[in-house]
Amino acid sequence: MKKLVNIIVVTLMFLSINVYAQESIIGEIKYADLEKYISLAKENYPKAKAYNETISKAKNELPITALSYLDIFNASYFYRPDDRSVLDPINPYNVNGFQFGVNVNLGTFLQKPFNARKAKSDYKIAQYQAKEYELGLEVEVKKRYYNYIQQLSQLKIYTASMQDNKNTADNLRYKFEKGEISLDTYNQSRINLTSATTSKIQTEVNLLSAKDALEEIIGMKLADVK
Repeated sequence: MKKLVNIIVVTLMFLSINVYAQESIIGEIKYADLEKYISLAKENYPKAKAYNETISKAKNELPITALSYLDIFNASYFYRPDDRSVLDPINPYNVNGFQFGVNVNLGTFLQKPFNARKAKSDYKIAQYQAKEYELGLEVEVKKRYYNYIQQLSQLKIYTASMQDNKNTADNLRYKFEKGEISLDTYNQSRINLTSATTSKIQTEVNLLSAKDALEEIIGMKLADVK
């Protein structure tokens, strides 16, 4: 008797584990696939690309800002042939030949350090904004993936439910035709089947929408993901 009780307890434990596995989607989540989807979203999603371009643009501004220090200086020259008479013999700086000059724009000179610091700040800000968006993008990919897995699991449940209700309705129809059950009982089985079928169809639509949303953010079809 005791042995029989132990067998029954063990059997119930396995049944409980099986039911729990069917009611949970945790085991359906494939984290390797999820990491692939996150990586693809970072590569393909247009807004992610836009942030990457913003970083590149800000980074390219750094050497341009450094070279812009040359804008401070304005070099010029004047050439007067030697065979021409001097315009102003009294002025010792007004002579024939080449005359060179360099002008320094003081206002521009004072602005350059601020422009350089601004360029560095813009680069850092672009990096921080891209990182912030990247974190948000990861969360959004996970959300869409979990929803997709949820719809897959629900579709399995509603498909099984519809099949069970169909089997029950067919069985009760047979019994109704033999006069073993009432019309109300038979009609209720048909109502249950209709409800289960409707739930299955709605879940199929939800699954397609979840699949489209996931494919939209990773930039490719799920079937094409290696």
